[in-house]
Order: sequence, then C-alpha cells, then structure tokens
Amino acid sequence: MTTVGILGGGQLARMLALSGAPLGLRFLVMDTEADACAGQFAPLLVGDYRDEAALAEFASRVDVATFDFENVPAESAEWLATRVPVFPNPRALSVAQDRLVEKNLFRSLGIPVGEYAAVSTRAGLEAEVARIGGPCILKTRRLGYDGKGQFRIKSAGDIEAAWQALGAQADAQAEAVGLIVEAFIPFQRELSVVAVRGRDGEFRTWPLTENWHVDGVLSASLAPATIDDGLAQLAYGYANQLAEALDYVGVFALELFCKDGQWLANEMAPRVHNSGHWTIEGAETSQFENHLRAVLGLPLGDTRMLGHACMLNWIGELPDRNTVLAEPAGHWHDYGKLPRGGRKVGHATLRDDSAGELSAALERVGGGLQRMPQVDPVLKALQ
Repeated sequence: MTTVGILGGGQLARMLALSGAPLGLRFLVMDTEADACAGQFAPLLVGDYRDEAALAEFASRVDVATFDFENVPAESAEWLATRVPVFPNPRALSVAQDRLVEKNLFRSLGIPVGEYAAVSTRAGLEAEVARIGGPCILKTRRLGYDGKGQFRIKSAGDIEAAWQALGAQADAQAEAVGLIVEAFIPFQRELSVVAVRGRDGEFRTWPLTENWHVDGVLSASLAPATIDDGLAQLAYGYANQLAEALDYVGVFALELFCKDGQWLANEMAPRVHNSGHWTIEGAETSQFENHLRAVLGLPLGDTRMLGHACMLNWIGELPDRNTVLAEPAGHWHDYGKLPRGGRKVGHATLRDDSAGELSAALERVGGGLQRMPQVDPVLKALQ
C-alpha cells in the first residue's frame, strides 16, 4: 500500500487524507505542532521542518512526499527530494515563497502584473513610493499569507509607519527580511484558476472561481464565475504557461485581479487552495483527489463542474451547522480546530443545479445565520 507523506498538518492535509482513503492510500503527516488537525485522521510525526533526523524518519516511512502550505522551507523539500520523490518540485515551492521572484517569473512569461519593486532601505521605499504613486502596499517577500506581512501606504505620510510595522528598522535588517512594494490595483473582481498538472504533463483546470476577501482572508468563493470566454481562456493559458515553466506536478492556484477587462496576476499558491474547496462536492473530481492522482502518476480525473457552487469560509468560530445542513445541497466541513480569532476553522459548500436554485439556498442560509456579510456579494454576482 502506498504511503503519501505530507509536510504540514493543517486542514488541507486533513482533506487530502480524507480524499485519499477511497484510493487505498495511507498517509504520514509531519508538523511542528502536536495538535495539528490532520493528525486526527492520519499518523502525525512532530518535528521541525529543518531537523534532518525528523526529515530522515519521515522519508523512510513514505513513498512520495508533498506539502499542504507554502511556508515549508524549500531547503527541506530539496533535502527530501534526494531521498524520496517530492511533488510539486522544490523549485516551484521556492519561487512561490518569494513575492519578488514570483513576480519576476510572471513578467518573464508575459503574464501581466502591476508595478512592483524590491525595497532594501527606507530611502529606497520613499523613492519607489514616489515612482509608483499611492496607494501602494509594502509586503514582506516571504512568509506572508491571508493578509499577513502587509501594510497599505496611502500617502508618503504612511512610509514611516509601514517601515516600522514590518520590522525593517535598519538597512541590514531590511535585507534579511526582504521587502517588496506593489502598486495597489483597484480591481473590479478577484478570481482564481485552480489547475492540476500530472507527471506526464497533462494539464487540466476547474472552471474559474470568483473570490471575496475580508481583512485579507478568503470569505466566499463562487463557481463557475460569469466571465467572457476569451478572458477565461487567457487565464487558463497563463496557468498552463506557469505550470510548464516550473515543470509543476500537482494542484495549484493562480490568483488574478480583473481590472477594466484585463488580467493582472496577484500570486501563485503551490498547493491545493481554499478557493478550490467547492470541488469536493461541485466537481467530478475534487482538487484533493486530483492532487494525489498527479503526485502518484495516476490518470487525472475529470474537472467538469456539477452545476453551481458557493463555498463559505468560517473564520474564528463555527456558526450553527443546522442552517447549512437543512439545505438539500448543503455540505459542512469542520476542521477540528479550536476557535481563535482570524483562524480558518471550517467551511460550507452549497451546490445546486442552477444559479437560481443556488441563489435561493444562499438567501435561506444567509437569513438563518443573521445575514452573514459574505453572502451578499455572492448573491449580487448571481443576479
């Protein structure tokens, strides 16, 4: 029986393990925390990702390795790759970990991006803010996700606060942290391409997904997004270019802003993605199963959609599940985490055969949960 190793033991690893059970797979999860929620469904090895002894034990017990979040040290993935197959490859992980390297890759492939520049000194930040103009966003090049490691600069008066907020209090420290300033993009819509590429190079995508965020954290996703077919095909093409350039294997997401009918790439996530959770109930093959198929070299599953779907993220604490479960096509996912502010603790997916039926279900759920704010923009998009 094949054992899949997963670096990272969060909800993505948990859902990978659940989706792999029908395929007859076993799993070993490695995480730094003993209470990692994936450990409720798969054996858990607790250790630091840079601890070679722990990594060696991990490698000795698995047939193939993957990861469930992009902040696993790339050097650890490289070390593992000399002992066991690792997919996606460590280069893809390394690129996605550095916003500057990622943006440079997008640009080299002809994938449109907004203005950006590396920053290593406060004076350099002032110069780039003057060049790019406000508003803009100062970000750490590494270790930023779900809105972390970011500071919006509305005018030159915000530069000092931004510099202090990201810990760049001296030029030498700024070099160590690594910063990038990006133009703020007044986009009309935010969408994602969730795609999969197999070991043999086969490439497939799920329908484009439209996303809404609150405080930098995904709050709702709707699929399929209503969008011009030519624009959709262009987005799929960008994702394919990226996958080919990185010799990528597995599922990934390309996050895109749509502004005035044009695409601007935001970032790539080298893993199964929050905006693809709806695929569990809303697609012929989920992103989780297809990721496992890809890394194991199995035939990819069909990514066609089954009707219309909306995913609602639960942040901080879970609402009453009965409201969702009362819906004929309501699906509930509890990640087994303790409540905590800003923490992703679960999600729900509503799936119906038509946009009208989905809209009616969302109305009922939104009403039952005291009109949760993330429901409103989805309902507007479905009109």
